[in-house]
Amino acid sequence: MFPGTNPINPEGNPSSARQSSPGGDSPEDFEIFSDISLNYISRMLMEEDIDEKVSNYQEESALRAAEKPFYEILGQKYPPSPDRPPLYSQHGLESPDESSHNNHGNSNSGSNSSGVTDNGWSHDFSFEYQQSQAFPASFEHPYQSSLSSSSSVGNVAEAVDPESLISTSRLPDLLIESLPAWQFRRGVEEARRFLPSNDKLIIDLEVNGVSSLPQEPKAAGRFVGVKVEEEPEYPVYGSRGRKNLHREDLDLEEGRSNKQSAIYSEDTIRSEMFDLVLLCQGDKCSKKMSALREAMQNEANRNTQNDHAKGSSGGKARGKKQTKKEVVDLRTLLIHCAQAVAADDRRTAGELLKQIRQHSSPNGDGTQRLACCFADGLEARLAGTGSQIYHTLVAKRTTATDILKAYHLYLAACPFKKVSHFFANHTILKVAEKASRVHIIDFGIYFGFQWPCLIQRLAGRAEGPPKLRITGIDVPQPGFRPTERIEETGRRLADYAESFQVPFEYQGIASKWETIRVEDLRIDKDEVVIVNCLYRFRNLVDETVIVDSPRNKVLNTIRKMNPDIFIHGVVNGSYSAPFFVTRFREALFHYSALFDMLETNVPREDEQRLLIERDLFGRDALNVIACEGSERVERPETYKQWQVRNLRAGFTQLPLDPDIMKKAKDKVKTHYHKDFVIDEDSRWLLQGWKGRIIYALSTWKPYET
Repeated sequence: MFPGTNPINPEGNPSSARQSSPGGDSPEDFEIFSDISLNYISRMLMEEDIDEKVSNYQEESALRAAEKPFYEILGQKYPPSPDRPPLYSQHGLESPDESSHNNHGNSNSGSNSSGVTDNGWSHDFSFEYQQSQAFPASFEHPYQSSLSSSSSVGNVAEAVDPESLISTSRLPDLLIESLPAWQFRRGVEEARRFLPSNDKLIIDLEVNGVSSLPQEPKAAGRFVGVKVEEEPEYPVYGSRGRKNLHREDLDLEEGRSNKQSAIYSEDTIRSEMFDLVLLCQGDKCSKKMSALREAMQNEANRNTQNDHAKGSSGGKARGKKQTKKEVVDLRTLLIHCAQAVAADDRRTAGELLKQIRQHSSPNGDGTQRLACCFADGLEARLAGTGSQIYHTLVAKRTTATDILKAYHLYLAACPFKKVSHFFANHTILKVAEKASRVHIIDFGIYFGFQWPCLIQRLAGRAEGPPKLRITGIDVPQPGFRPTERIEETGRRLADYAESFQVPFEYQGIASKWETIRVEDLRIDKDEVVIVNCLYRFRNLVDETVIVDSPRNKVLNTIRKMNPDIFIHGVVNGSYSAPFFVTRFREALFHYSALFDMLETNVPREDEQRLLIERDLFGRDALNVIACEGSERVERPETYKQWQVRNLRAGFTQLPLDPDIMKKAKDKVKTHYHKDFVIDEDSRWLLQGWKGRIIYALSTWKPYET
């Protein structure tokens, strides 16, 4: 981690974590329910290379795989970058502070001489080269094995004399006949040398999302999130066959280089600006988020008023024939279309889909956006391409910056995540009130948004902070570094714990949950063990796919851990039935509530809202509608079904803390829309929208015989 003092608390006094809050709230209540997780996200957004670290190493490996065969054809050795070692070496590259983490899966970044796409990545959609654009067509002919160049593949056209080619007996007749076309391509290649060196003509911009415009160098000491659109800094040997030497000089002047995008650099974890955003006073963050929610609500109200004004002014025009806008019930059309798809009535389904498309839009109101997403799912199911499209969406590269901004918006627009974190952290603090060692096992840790505010609260204990261990468990990421995200989460949390002087230890496990053993967790007898899993059990398949379902296996493993408490959050849904029409109808009701919630609380033009609806809700809805068997991973159950399952696994449900319930209700009523629901039923804390329960939380303990 990066050494450095806390700009807010330079002396590192943990007592600064205890602040009095405005409005008469207790300090601990205010800190737990504060927007520290939003600051944590902001801190991540300030990392300069966060987008490159997430996905650019896949781009570079694809580029190297595309270039290497041509060097082998020319009989040349593939040149490494002159200013750094090869990226994907077997031993891995280390930054100055990397050596302490060299056991976190460097073997996953080994080079693959036969092509990097063989290393478990069956669909590399993030960086797809078009060979017809990248290389001259003359490379496809047999004479290419006899060519040589002193610089790169792109200079082959300059190194070959057309007259000698005509007299060469090895040339096929087809090549001789197409010589004018080859000479034309040669002229194009020579002309490209006079184009700006930053203009990358060989990449499909829409597929890759890479900007081809020249990038301005960033000033030293400026902490901003670097977008993936920035041009890759590694040497590109394409049709021009030259390095961008000017940009390299700029990097040297700045004292740093962004070229090592595939290598973790600890310099991007910590910065003063980062700490300032993360460790600011909770009341300032709360006021800022309240202002954001108010601004979003005002804009949403203005959009609604504009819609009404347009509708009321439609009849004022005189002398013109007014076109009547057809009003349809999109939900009814969707259900009828689903019935036609289930009956394999393709003609009726096609007509209904056409009608739905005419009245839906990804940029319209909530119902239109919902209909657009569900129509995509019905169309994919009708074509039998649901699994392929879903895997494409999963493999789609979304920058970490966009993901975090969308999550930031989600926290501001609805209380579901914040109430969940408040419920879990408050419960942990009560269980570990007197403990000297606390071990949290988090199933589905992802970026670890839940834990910064808990670490801050532990630092403020009167008797001093306990030793905190967090075991972060998540599924492996596709690609060459399946543990990268989970390890970076651990480094950030360790850095945060260091700033509050909380003894901290982290273990990351990237594996299928049902294969994890109790021995892998290294549980000590003298520590308080807490198992936390919020809303991720829905992705484990149930008994309809495997008789001995992973859900029961994971619950049995948790039971064997004998935790002091098990905090369980579930998505309350009935759309996991094997019967398609029933499942479709329940999914329609569930997602209608989510889309309506965003429509009410977020402006329609917000880009992060589009990302949530398209890449989160839309993707999951498509999986529910168009996939079957083990490919259908969205399988939620109702909280009452989970209650029965947990009891069968040997757990006893604990009663809810009335103080937590009261505070959660008060906070939601004060800061969020009036239609959000916070309720209690059968020892479950329920969260919903307009009467429909969407999430449920409860606490459990192993049954003692």
